[in-house]
Amino acid sequence: MSISKAEAKQLLERMIFDDQHPQQWVEDVWGITPILGDSAAKLLEVYEALIECCPEEKLDNLVQSYLQQKMQ
Repeated sequence: MSISKAEAKQLLERMIFDDQHPQQWVEDVWGITPILGDSAAKLLEVYEALIECCPEEKLDNLVQSYLQQKMQ
């Protein structure tokens, strides 16, 4: 079963950030310590860029791989 890029992004965000919105996660980390908050903001920026430039098929394979590992 193939999933779209939007679906893959949603699933990855749930795996990484649980039910929290990614930007809220960055703000929460920033509230704990600005140094880590800056790193969290950069990490989110790179994550979003990778999602955009990664081909849909590769994202699908990545998500399927993580879902299989989670089920084991």
